[in-house]
Amino acid sequence: MNATKIRLERFLDGDAARIVLCAPPGNVLDHQMMREVSEALDALARDAKLKLVCFTGEGKHFSFGASVEEHVGERAAGMLRGFHGMFEKLVALGVPTAAVVRGRCLGGGMELAAFCNWVFAHPGAVFAQPEIQLGVFAPVASLVLPQKIGQSRADDVNLTGRNIEAGEAKAMGLVDHLADDPAVALEEWARRELAPKSAAALRFANRAARWRWNQLVRDELPALERFYLDELMGSHDANEGLAAFLEKRKAVWEHR
Repeated sequence: MNATKIRLERFLDGDAARIVLCAPPGNVLDHQMMREVSEALDALARDAKLKLVCFTGEGKHFSFGASVEEHVGERAAGMLRGFHGMFEKLVALGVPTAAVVRGRCLGGGMELAAFCNWVFAHPGAVFAQPEIQLGVFAPVASLVLPQKIGQSRADDVNLTGRNIEAGEAKAMGLVDHLADDPAVALEEWARRELAPKSAAALRFANRAARWRWNQLVRDELPALERFYLDELMGSHDANEGLAAFLEKRKAVWEHR
């Protein structure tokens, strides 16, 4: 790979891979970064011994989310397709996943972390799905958060867009482990819990445990993507919210 916005590393004696988002401070998931993540997943799919894929961000933050600039106009469809393609590749890969989160984990970044089997977070980490504040919604979070943390908590996260501190995120089931050094905590845990196991068995067990989850991604995410592009993006307020964010002004809602 000739990647410039991610770094692919190995740990757990080579049986685990770490995908580092390398565009600090915000590690924004733009088209190029998403393409490089997808290419890394394609490369990892050829490794039959792989037992874990870990995502983390370089610098102080995990990710501020997907590029808002690429949400607007004719670029929106390509951005959304590229973003959702990463999750479809993770489903096809079948390898268990983890996220190591420090700092802010927002929007598409939170969707990526929440999609993982396990989240290891620093006590100072902050999570949010702020899309509603821009007049839009988060398709992946809309599907998987109810599966992960329950419908009522998912409604809270998706409909308010509020910040969720790491302690609350753990209490609601979004975060699995809190540690001052979450990267070290993950490696110690993975060496103890995953390293002794068969990589093939882990993939079968992960696909079985996430059978319904994976069906949602394969069958329902494309429908929600069309709903986003064909209906949401035809509304005044979605376009106004995105434009206001880019222009650094307060949105003027017309409620239509």
